[in-house]
Amino acid sequence: MCYSIPGRVVSIDGCISIIDYFGEQRRAVNEISNLKVGDYIYAQGGYVIDAVPDAEAQEVLALWKELFFELQERDQHLSGFKRMDKRAGDRLSLILERIVADEEEVAEEELLYLLNLEGKEDIARLMQAANYLRHKHLGNSCCIHGIIEFSNYCRQSCGYCGISARNKGLKPYRMTPEEVVKAACEAIDKYGFKALVLQSGEDSAYSIDNLCQIVSGIREREPALIFVSCGEVGLPGLQRLYEAGARGLLMRFETSNSRLYEQLHPGRRLDSRLEHLRAAFDMGYLLITGGLIGLPGQTREDILGDISLTKSLQAEMYSFGPFIPHPGTPLANSHSPAAAEVLKALAVARIVDARNAKIVVTTSFETLEKDARRQGLSAGANSVMISLTPDALRREYTLYPDRAHLNESLENQISDLLEILSDLGRAPTDIGVSHTAS
Repeated sequence: MCYSIPGRVVSIDGCISIIDYFGEQRRAVNEISNLKVGDYIYAQGGYVIDAVPDAEAQEVLALWKELFFELQERDQHLSGFKRMDKRAGDRLSLILERIVADEEEVAEEELLYLLNLEGKEDIARLMQAANYLRHKHLGNSCCIHGIIEFSNYCRQSCGYCGISARNKGLKPYRMTPEEVVKAACEAIDKYGFKALVLQSGEDSAYSIDNLCQIVSGIREREPALIFVSCGEVGLPGLQRLYEAGARGLLMRFETSNSRLYEQLHPGRRLDSRLEHLRAAFDMGYLLITGGLIGLPGQTREDILGDISLTKSLQAEMYSFGPFIPHPGTPLANSHSPAAAEVLKALAVARIVDARNAKIVVTTSFETLEKDARRQGLSAGANSVMISLTPDALRREYTLYPDRAHLNESLENQISDLLEILSDLGRAPTDIGVSHTAS
């Protein structure tokens, strides 16, 4: 299955191309030489990543055309906001009515009220409103990213992380640069992935030269949008990776509470992490960032702060998953949050950045809640990641225990995900940024 739909270039203005998809126009940054009006292209994350021969494009479009509109209709039906008969003093109804109407910015105090909802019916209404906003502003596309976890070595001692230097029971592994390139190219060529995340711990065995070799090696062989996720590599390192062809950075800050951050990250400061994220954005990177829900000592005010910080960083994608205690960490005896806490955070994130955010259903949420993909995508999320780490290594990347999908083949993971997306009326593709988006 291809995770991108060919679009036709209808205009070019400098590095910005306007792309037509079945009558919808989107804009994308073009870095391909000799692109001209009338060409067909694949885009991902707002970037043109490859030109497509006309015959190939027409063949794919013929397969997509009927399905594309069928999925749109299904999503529109499922994402409809059902207005309730307002009872006297029904604060939730009043807030949600204003939210779906986009009448005005939602006050911080009202967002906190939404995060504090407890009743099952009230949380369902919040999710419904968030899903309505997702469809209203971003349509039915759901971007699918593949992630290759190429090393579980890490020099850091983060208090919640199963691959931290604290965990002496870890079975370590490293893929060679050649192995990473091979795995990435297979994911692109064989399985149709158009966006890949290359992730590891902060492993000093990989120099910036090694990481650049991996990124450029993939880009030279196959077209794809490449995200890197190797911790804090330094600002010069980020610049070199960008020059090698990386266009995205996955780096979560985990908590916007600086005191809590320093407790969980010995010897590290939140300011350093934010400096990396802001510098990466200025360099041109697309950012995936966010935090953990349910950390010991965290408040719902902290969670709202995490969402607000993600928006202020101009993130391309919001990544919020539950804290899951790992037995090899100092937080082994702590508890995970209820699934409802994660769903509320996803819904409020959608409300905070209704028009722009891609919000991912994390694998950690899928580990906590069996039906997380369906529930998260029905709470305003519109992105999913699939692990492409070789089977022999995948279970050793133990950020948290009993990770979802460990015993599933990649083919089954893809098949199950496509079935869920079809049920929800989502097109498994990322067709870029709306031409009307600010």
